[in-house]
Formats: sequence, C-alpha cells, structure tokens
Amino acid sequence: MADSLDRKLALVDWAIVLLYPLLSLAIGIAVYRVVRGMRTFVVAGQKLGMWLGVASITGTELGLVTVMYSAEKGFVGGFAAFHIALAGFVATLFVGITGLFVHRLRELGVMTIPEFYEIRFDRTTRVLGGLMMAAGGILNMGLFLKVGSMFLVGVLGLSEHNAALPIAMTILLVVVLIYTCLGGMVSVVVTDYVQFVVLSFGMLATTAIVLYREGWTRLFSQIQQLMGPAGLDPTAAGSFGWEYMVWMLFVGLVSCAIWPTAVARALSMESPRAVVRQYLWSSISFLIRFLIPYLWGIGAFVFVQSSGELRNLFFPDASAGAGLDDLYATPIYLGAILPAGLLGIMVAAMLAAFMSTHDSYLLCWATVLVQDVIAPLYERGGRRISENVRVWLSRALIVAIGAYVWYWGIWYHGSEDIWDYMAVTGAVYFSGAFALLWGGLYWKSASSFGARLALIGGVVAVLGLQPVQQAIGVDWAPERVGLVSIAITSLLLVVGSFLRPDRGRQAEQPFEPVGLRAWLLGAALLVGFVGLILLVRAYGAWSALWQATLAAGLGAFTVVAVLGTVGGMRDLVRLFRALWSATTVDAAENHAPPGP
Repeated sequence: MADSLDRKLALVDWAIVLLYPLLSLAIGIAVYRVVRGMRTFVVAGQKLGMWLGVASITGTELGLVTVMYSAEKGFVGGFAAFHIALAGFVATLFVGITGLFVHRLRELGVMTIPEFYEIRFDRTTRVLGGLMMAAGGILNMGLFLKVGSMFLVGVLGLSEHNAALPIAMTILLVVVLIYTCLGGMVSVVVTDYVQFVVLSFGMLATTAIVLYREGWTRLFSQIQQLMGPAGLDPTAAGSFGWEYMVWMLFVGLVSCAIWPTAVARALSMESPRAVVRQYLWSSISFLIRFLIPYLWGIGAFVFVQSSGELRNLFFPDASAGAGLDDLYATPIYLGAILPAGLLGIMVAAMLAAFMSTHDSYLLCWATVLVQDVIAPLYERGGRRISENVRVWLSRALIVAIGAYVWYWGIWYHGSEDIWDYMAVTGAVYFSGAFALLWGGLYWKSASSFGARLALIGGVVAVLGLQPVQQAIGVDWAPERVGLVSIAITSLLLVVGSFLRPDRGRQAEQPFEPVGLRAWLLGAALLVGFVGLILLVRAYGAWSALWQATLAAGLGAFTVVAVLGTVGGMRDLVRLFRALWSATTVDAAENHAPPGP
C-alpha cells in the first residue's frame, strides 16, 4: 500500500493488542480442569443462562469475517445493504416468537442437529447429515482466516504483497487452536463473553466517531450523490433486486435457526424457555452484526472518494489494471480516523471477533465429525468409544480443520463477495438441513429415504461458486442457485418420502413449539415486514427507513450491551459453580472406596 497510508500503532495500542490473545490463552488453561466428558466439551453441560447465551451467540456471529464482508457490502452497496440487516432481525425475531426448530431440538436434549436425524430417521441419515454439515461448514469457513488477517494488514498499513498476510494468519490460528482444544465449549462461552463486552462497547465507540466525523445527514446525502438511487433503494436498477432480498430473508432464518454454530448455543441453554428468550434478545444482535459494519463500509466509501490517492487505488482507470481489494477499504479507514488507545481497543475487539468465530466453528465441525460420523460408524458392531477418547479425537480434528483453513485461505482466489461466497457454501449444508428439520419436526410422513435424498441434493449449491461456474461455462446469480437448491432439497424430501415411506416406524407428530398464538404473531411479523418494504418503495422513503433502522438499532444494542455484560457475568458465575460442583462430585466418586 502507499507509504502515505501507513499507520503506526502507539505503544498503548500495541500493549492492548498483544495482551488480549494472552488473556484468551489464560482462559483456555483455566477452564481445562472443569471439562469432563463430551457433554461439557460440546454444550457446556447444557447449563448456559439466557444472558450468557446472548453474549456467546453475539460474540460468535459478530465475528471479524462478518465485519469484513459486511463492511464490503456497505462499501459497494451503500445504505441499500441495510435490507440484509433488517431481514436478519426479522428472521431471528420470528424464531424467538415461534420457537421454530430450536425449541423442540433443545427439548429433545440433543447435542447436534445430526443427532436429531437419528432420533427421527435412522443412523445412516445421521452419518450422512454429519458429513454434509461438516463439509459445507468447513468449506464455508475456508476464507475466515485470510479475511481476518487482511483486516490486520489493512489497519496497520502493511503491504498486502509481502509475508505479512500469511504470518498474521499463522499467529492468529495458533492462538485459537490452543485455547479451543483445551476447554471446548466452556472456553468458547467464556472467551465469547469477554469478547462480547470488548466488541460491543468498542464498536459503539467507533460508530460514534464515524458518525461524528462524517455527519449523520451528510452520509446519506453523499451516498445518494455518489451512488444514485441504487445506494438507498435495494430494488432499484443496479442494486440488489427482489430475488436477492428474498434470498437474504431466508439466509437470515438459516443463520439463527439452522446454522450449527448458532444452534449450538440453543442446545447449550439451560431450558427450552431460555432458548426462546435468548432468540428474542439476540434478534437485536443479528441486526447490529450487519448494521454497524455496513455503516463503517459506507463511511470508508465516502472517505475513499474524498481522497485522490485512495480513489486511484480502489477505483483506478482501466489502463491501470485491477484496483485494491474492497476488503481493505474499511481497515484503512479505521486506521486513519481512530485515535491512539481506541485504535488498540478496536484492533483488540476485532481480534476478539476473529477468535470468537473461529473457536466456535472449529469446535462445532470437529465435534460433529466425532459425534455424528466417527462414533456411529465405529459403534455399529457394538463397540464403544469412551468419553475421553471422543474429547481427544475432537481436539485432533480441531487442529486438522485449522490446517485446512490456513491452506484454503492461501489457495482460493474467487472474485465474488465474501458474503455471497459464505451464503453459497453454507447452502451445501443448510438447504438439506432445512428440508430435514421442517419435514422431521412438522410432517409425520417424512421418511429416511427422502431425508437422504434431500441431504445429497444440497450439493447443487456449489454451482453458485464462481470457480465452479467458470469450469462448466455458466454465469448464474448466487442467490438464484441458493433458492433453487432449497426448492430441490424440499422436493426431494417429499418425493422420496412418498416413493419409499418408513413402514413400521412411528414418526413423531407435527409439533407446535410455542402455540398457535405465537405462530399467528410470527406470521403477522413477516406480513408486516413485507408490507413495510412495499410501502417504503411506493413512497420512495428509503432514506427515512434506513435512518430509523440505524437509530433504533444502535439504541437497542446499547441496552443489550449493558444488560448482556451484567447478566452474562451473573450467568458465568452460575455456570462455573455448576461445573465445578459436578467435577467435585465426579472426583469424590472416583476416589471412593469400593463397597462391600
């Protein structure tokens, strides 16, 4: 990058940045003693209180990769990208009102979604479901490490062409691997809580500086001037379009109710009722995880356009070749506007976001492979895998997946937006999982044969990846491929269930998680959301809608940050008391003298 863009951290910034990873390592070592068996390692003994669950899911879902791809969307799409945040809020609130999927899964006491597949269908479906989940999930997180390292390279003003990127990737990965392997889900929720606190207040402070520097009304007028109607209206020509908006609403539902790292928090909660309450509050977090980074990306766009040097870097003339990757815009912007001290806190907060996402994803995919693939296959002949062996297998797989992520981050060179890449790769898993969950929970005729067809049908989603399309000579919109894959998997479930029903197997009756009133309220929420979009479009009031969304989102998230900090600490104390008590009892039983 240009020398004029170099930003040197002050001593206080470096102190904050270097101490934070050491804190995470200390947490992993400290909680190692309370990890006893897979239930503690995978779902923290299913003893999470509501506010600790809110803090943990926020810490995980508000990851550095989320900040980076969302900021990229704001940089290229302007305020029109806000529709994705609003869709995520509505989808999560809908799940909180109705309890869709997650209430019943927690009531069954399962630790993973594929475990439900075996209860509802059969063991083969569980193994296949575990493989599809792990394959889609590991592919999905393939660029996390690279994107997170790009943030550090950009915010510190380092060159993207030297060894800085792979070195940053390696150091960050090693820290996450150590503390995740040591403490499992207990390490994850504790570090998630700390990261929630740092992230929440760091991001709110940074947002205040962005708004003060750029001006609230000036930002909106500048985007309208520089981007035209497409910068505010997601339905305008050259903007996102209706098909993309529908896809984002579905992805919002998947992100909170089907995606394994989010569902892992639901399955770790202390009761089904706590799950529903957690989702009601977490809807604000799912709004803000997009909203704030979009705003930063928009600020970065205005900042770049006002600087001739930066404008030439990101938007060069055709004769100058390709411009600098859009992902670098927001880190450069933050490095330029944040004062010493706050810059260190913000970098530490982003490191927190990076580690919070990686620890949850690594733990999730590794334990799914152990619990839902390796163990069921090994135990077919009546053999058993001990709890201790399962924990160590999980740790070995965490390291192996981490090595893959490091390699994939260097090798993959697709040009699609990171968010679109994640939505498409995630669809490899969630398109089939969506069919199995609605079929398994709400349709008694769903069969194991139809379930297996639906899981395999999810592979269609890889056609949305740009390298795959280039290989077969097509050019399909990722959102269209995603929606088609959802339709195909649901159709395969229905057709397969009619062709080969499960005879002699009593399936569960359809289940209403909360009740008819809640479902009617949820339906009213969706109808109201669609009506609002149509009304705003009819009157051209997009600027007013996005200003109201931004103001309400920031105010609500401030409340969640305070309540989550206080309530999460209380829940954390309760969690450790319960786990320590269980550990003490186990130790006493192991050392008790044999009976007569």
